[in-house]
Amino acid sequence: MDQAVMSDRVIVNGTVTPMTLTEDGVLRWSGGSQRSLTLEKEVLGFVVEGSRIRIRAILEGGGGICCGGSTGSLVRKDLVFEPLSEDSQRLWCQKLREYIDSLGRPKRLFLFVNPFGGKKIASKIFLDEVKPLLEDADIHFTVQETDHQLHAKEVANRLDLSKYDGIVCVSGDGILVEVVNGLLEREDWSAAIKTPLGVVPAGTGNGMAKSLLDSVGEPCKASNAVLAIIRGHKCLLDVATILQGETRFYSILMLAWGIETIQPTIARFCLVADIDIESEKYRWMGSARLDFYALLRILDLRHYNGRVSFVPAPGYEDYGEPTSYSSNSVGEQSIGYPSQEQKIQVRQHGYQRPDVDLENLAWRTINGPFISVWLHNVPWGGEDTMAAPDAKFSDGYLDLIIMKDSPRFSVLAVMTKLNSGDHVKSPYVMYLKVKAFTLEPGPRSKDRTKEGIIDSDGEVLARGKGTYRCDQKTLMTYNKLQITVDQGLATLFSPV
Repeated sequence: MDQAVMSDRVIVNGTVTPMTLTEDGVLRWSGGSQRSLTLEKEVLGFVVEGSRIRIRAILEGGGGICCGGSTGSLVRKDLVFEPLSEDSQRLWCQKLREYIDSLGRPKRLFLFVNPFGGKKIASKIFLDEVKPLLEDADIHFTVQETDHQLHAKEVANRLDLSKYDGIVCVSGDGILVEVVNGLLEREDWSAAIKTPLGVVPAGTGNGMAKSLLDSVGEPCKASNAVLAIIRGHKCLLDVATILQGETRFYSILMLAWGIETIQPTIARFCLVADIDIESEKYRWMGSARLDFYALLRILDLRHYNGRVSFVPAPGYEDYGEPTSYSSNSVGEQSIGYPSQEQKIQVRQHGYQRPDVDLENLAWRTINGPFISVWLHNVPWGGEDTMAAPDAKFSDGYLDLIIMKDSPRFSVLAVMTKLNSGDHVKSPYVMYLKVKAFTLEPGPRSKDRTKEGIIDSDGEVLARGKGTYRCDQKTLMTYNKLQITVDQGLATLFSPV
């Protein structure tokens, strides 16, 4: 039997009953049948109301003190009890506060809310689901609505992080990516990137939130994500550095070249690297544009010349052919291993990349043509797309998924299996883990005057010749780029 740290008689629903708080944080009382609440998992916080104490809890429907509701759904429920004396009330408050404080929960958060992303529902989600739960948990928060691209990056780059226990993004994945890039470009990046980051799904792409919640079998809902943040559990997250010359982009989700799928079925999928971007010209068709353009692309399947080189994880050494590391320049700037002088110069302006001697690693290479090349850091690319079923948050590797050649409608069959991760079982798919990676993108096989699109974390990194809006300026050029992984560099609020 767990030892009690507090035990007394209290009034619950007008009846005097024994109540006990155990060492492991279980609050038990009697009344018809034994009742209990687990402080760590179910209690948000408490407040004193005159002679009574109100405990604010959130439970799965049908469990604990909750009556009604469906199993698996979260239901707010309060327990109100009245100690029999002022001294007893003071002692109950002291013991409850001591235990909740011992859990390491955040007390002050900085929140980004993106009112323009996805279906433009982030503000409503904040008001209806995020704000009430944080207030019940007695968490103080500052809210910043983003009003232009890279706004979150700019704010994160100058934010006084000493005032907060974490940063939360009420948005899709894009704002979280901006925050990571902003933190890593600070002069104090090594301390800044340790700031715990949370994400509440409220956008088009919710791959990070889905990956976190699915890891414990919970649905990708705002309330579940907020509860994970309140509980304060944390996990580490790998960060990939995409480098071209001195230009860097820090990726936490994925990179895609060719076709990248966010939704799993022909009725709902959108292919980001080519299809989602190029189908903008059919926006007048509404959501049907994705299906229409996807069918066009399947019927006229593109293949891209090029080359990928990689350092395989143990167990994946049989993929590709042996090669040596090449530090060929991009433009006039080398993407090879930096000199000590370069390291010092870059570090004065933020994080550069993992300090790895790439030349002495065992590189392998695969030549095109390719249908698609995907790199994933987490399992889910979107709420319905388990692109990399074996991906881990902090294993130090990226999951590489390659399609080289396939009959047209076998590609469609692969896409329809993305919701379960079974696409990686296709004989037309190569699936492996890599520590470092270089991409040398080339033109389309059937029309060398046209090239492709390189996408990372939902943003276009580079547009080749002949692509949709190829005249628009992008962060990088359609040329060789290099990716390295820094294991566990960032920290996330996690369900466990």
